Amino acid sequence: MASILKSLRLLADASRVRILLLLEREELTVAELQEILSMGQSRISTHLAQLRQAGLVEDRRQGKNSLYSLKNRELMPLLRAAADEIPEAEDDTKALHLVLEKRRDKVRGYFDELAGKFGRNYVPGRSWKGLAETLLQLMPPMVIADLGAGEGTFSQLLAQRAKQVIAVDNSPKMVEFGTKLAKENGVSNIDYRVGDLESPPIRAGSVDLAFFSQSLHHALHPQRAVEAAWKLLKQNGRIVILDLKKHGFEQAREMCADTWLGFSEVELRGFLEKAGFKGVQSWIVDQEKQNPAFETILAMGQR
Repeated sequence: MASILKSLRLLADASRVRILLLLEREELTVAELQEILSMGQSRISTHLAQLRQAGLVEDRRQGKNSLYSLKNRELMPLLRAAADEIPEAEDDTKALHLVLEKRRDKVRGYFDELAGKFGRNYVPGRSWKGLAETLLQLMPPMVIADLGAGEGTFSQLLAQRAKQVIAVDNSPKMVEFGTKLAKENGVSNIDYRVGDLESPPIRAGSVDLAFFSQSLHHALHPQRAVEAAWKLLKQNGRIVILDLKKHGFEQAREMCADTWLGFSEVELRGFLEKAGFKGVQSWIVDQEKQNPAFETILAMGQR
């Protein structure tokens, strides 16, 4: 009876219930639980230690990691009933699928390491710029909306191959500067426009590619901005989002006028799917070495 009472006391905490619901479905490491639950390592480790002591979970070593799984399944009916009262449970399931997708993608880990070596040692003629220029030349000519373009540096790179680039920013000074810069450099296929991410001044169904480059976290309502992008795309048009992974660097609000401190992959995928995009995918494509070690997410979908 004492163990049952102890178990029930442990289940009074929603975070521990979320952990048990996940471990019923899959063995997970502390790092994977961190990513799914957006909790600190010490907090998760404390919860796991309590659950293991109560005989509810068990762990096994796999290389350098410990994999945790549900041990006592007698309480699962109670846990599933409790899941209906935990608003985060649905997002936890989506984040679990994402984590398992990443785990299976061993090749991606190899290429991440390979990319980290690129440019570390000097090799004549090998550079990120050269690689980017090569990839740009492979891009088919199309109409691109650069949403939240700033001064339009990326717009001008895209203009090398694009049929037309429509660069939208809510700052008249940025648009004026970008227009002047393009004119000085003889770039004639960029159209700079003053406008908001949630209602860009672009005709519906006229764009092949909608691109947000580190701009979505400035939107007051990111979901509305993604839905607005869906409307301006042609059938089978694509959306590409490059943005920061959710972080805790509060100074960014003042330093960079950030409205949101990044997004999780689950959140970005949710924005796209809710807007109606199909074939939604996302990847962590970069992590800075220096603190606060910002990570960059690439998310894509098709109308």
